[in-house]
Amino acid sequence: MQTLEIIYQDEALLAVNKPTGLLSVPGRGPDKQDCCLSRVTAQFPDALMVHRLDMDTSGLILFARSPEVQRALSLQFEKREIHKVYVALVEGVIEKSVGMVDFPMRKDMEQRLPPKHIVDCVRGKKALTEWKVLERYENSTRVALFPKTGRSHQLRVHMDSIGFPIIGDNIYGTAGERLMLHAQSLEMAHPVTGEPMRLECPAPF
Repeated sequence: MQTLEIIYQDEALLAVNKPTGLLSVPGRGPDKQDCCLSRVTAQFPDALMVHRLDMDTSGLILFARSPEVQRALSLQFEKREIHKVYVALVEGVIEKSVGMVDFPMRKDMEQRLPPKHIVDCVRGKKALTEWKVLERYENSTRVALFPKTGRSHQLRVHMDSIGFPIIGDNIYGTAGERLMLHAQSLEMAHPVTGEPMRLECPAPF
C-alpha cells in the first residue's frame, strides 16, 4: 500500500496530500477498500477522519489523532472557522477578476450513478462560492476558489453553472486525464494550542 505525502504532523493532528483518483474513505466492495483513511491508519493507527474530498479532487485532508481533537476540528468546520482555498483550471477565459456564485444546490435524484448534484433555487440548500482569477491562458483560466459552504460537488457545480466547468470533470464538464481541482491551503486554529496555523500543498498542475 502506497504511503501518502505528509504535509504536517504533530501529536494532535496530521495533514496529508490526497492524490486524485483515491477515495477518502472505503467504498462498497472489496475493490474500493484502498483509500486515504486506510493508507493513513496503516502508518498512524490513531488517525481519525475529520473531513473528505471527492475521489477526483486532490489536496489537503486533515486527520485528528484523538477523539477530542476530532471533535474540536469538526466543530471548527461546522462553524466555518476553517478557511479553505482550492485551485482549479476551468474551461474558457474568465474576463472578470473576482466573483461569487450564490446558487442553492441539491442532489439530482434522477441520476444515481455517478451521483450528481444540480442547482435548484426552489428546493436546494444554500451554497456559496467566491472565486478569483489567478492567471488567464488561451482557452482556460486558473482560479482560486473559496467555498463558504460545504455542499457535495459544490465547486464543480458552481463553476459549471456560470459557464466555466473545471477541466477534466467527467460529470459536469469534459472528461480528461484528471479533474483539475486541488485543495491547496487550510487556515485554522490549532485544536490544542489555539494558535493560528496555515497549511499549504501546492497544486500539481
